[in-house]
Parts: sequence; structure tokens; C-alpha cells
Amino acid sequence: MKVSSLAIPEVLLIEPTVYGDERGFFFESFNQARFNEAVGAEVLFVQDNHSKSAKGVLRGLHYQISQAQGKLVRVVEGEVFDVSVDLRRSSPTFGQWVGEILSADNRRQLYIPPGFAHGFVVLSETAQFLYKTTDFYSPQHERAIIWNDPTVNVAWPIEVPPTLSSKDAQAPFMKDADLFP
Repeated sequence: MKVSSLAIPEVLLIEPTVYGDERGFFFESFNQARFNEAVGAEVLFVQDNHSKSAKGVLRGLHYQISQAQGKLVRVVEGEVFDVSVDLRRSSPTFGQWVGEILSADNRRQLYIPPGFAHGFVVLSETAQFLYKTTDFYSPQHERAIIWNDPTVNVAWPIEVPPTLSSKDAQAPFMKDADLFP
């Protein structure tokens, strides 16, 4: 697999080696030893999640303030624009975001370490999104920032307002949110 840092160096783009022929394709979507070697750290994933969403659905920007989760994300059907926002006050990239197109066709994955908010918007008719987390879901620690926070200013590639959950529609601005040290 090929691993490269994005504009926020801790967020990693992972491109697996894909073997294909007239029968189809094969690739190793996850290997713990290779992943740890690539990121240069011992990262242990404890939970897998799977969502399916329709075009225009935006999920996020989510994080857990305690039991912070690192995430390894990928798309197995459709296409999304995936976003990570640095919420670590002590970071030189605090408040900045990075985004990448993830799709079933490009098979790209992103590793988002703890300390970041994460979200995505569906660009195709539907998308199935898979992700591994480094800590368990903890509803009492779940937080979000609003998708269109003007201080973050994510350039979502959409022309109409997204479809949001009521919880995401009521998320606070980053200036009013619980953030990481």
C-alpha cells in the first residue's frame, strides 16, 4: 500500500495495491502489521462501523471528547467527500481541515487520528461507508461541530444544502464546542 500525508500531516491517505484481471480484482483492505508500520505507531482498532446514505446526506462533523477515536475510513459503494478537522488547540493546524474524495472505484482510505472531527457528504446516488475506530462508541462523550462553521470554512462540493440529522443540524460552532487541549 502507498501511504501519504495530507496538508495536515497526521491525516494519512492510504491507497492499497489492487490486483485485477478479467475476473475482477483483489486487494488487502487492512493488515494490522502493515498499517502500524505505515503510520509509525501501534494503532489498535476495536470497533467496525458501516453506514449507508443517500445522495446529499452529510454526516458530521463528529468526534468524541473523551475516549477519542482514531478512524480508518473507506467507501465500498458510491462516492463521498470526506473531511477531517483538527480540533487540537495545541496543534499548529488547529481549526484547519483536509478533504478527499473516497469511492468504491478509487478504493482510497483515510486514517484520521484522535483529536479530529470527521464527516462526509455523499456525492453519488447512495454510498456505503465503512470505518474502524480505535475506541468504542461512547454516546455521553459524543460531540459535533456544525458542518458549515464559517471559521472552519470547509469547501463542501455540493450545490444545495445537505440532508442532515436533527442532531447534526443543531451542532454548535467550533468556538462554542468542547475541544481538545
